[in-house]
Amino acid sequence: MPSEKVIQCCQALIEKKWTISFVESASGGKLCNEFSTVINSGQILIGGLVCYHVSMKEDLLLIPKGTIEQHTAESAIVTKLMAQNFHRFVTSDICVALTGLASPGGSETPSKPVGTIFVDIIFPDKEIAKRFKFDGNPEQIIAQAVDAVANLVYEETQL
Repeated sequence: MPSEKVIQCCQALIEKKWTISFVESASGGKLCNEFSTVINSGQILIGGLVCYHVSMKEDLLLIPKGTIEQHTAESAIVTKLMAQNFHRFVTSDICVALTGLASPGGSETPSKPVGTIFVDIIFPDKEIAKRFKFDGNPEQIIAQAVDAVANLVYEETQL
């Protein structure tokens, strides 16, 4: 069941007649899934792609070889490239990319601990990038990330 923030965001997108697409890593398709369960989401949701492994980011999203090795898969620059490159192939008013560390075993460091999430969103007239730090288990971290994305998109629909 979608959160109130996701429902509110979808309703605002429907009113504005804006479409949205997602390219996800850490969230594993949860963004697309949550948005798809809102009534009338077919009016706004174009779809999404889960690119979890480095090879998918490089092969499908054309992230330049060496970029992930230099910056890590869970980084602001990789998230930005995911959004920009996916948006070239998928026609939508908004394109959301999300990477991060919902569980141990990635590129976590003391300055980038588990719970760090990177979001890059392309809107019709601008692009915004955010870094978040959420606490909890993997499911809680992803739920907080989904709500944060919904809130960011909703705020932009109100401008």
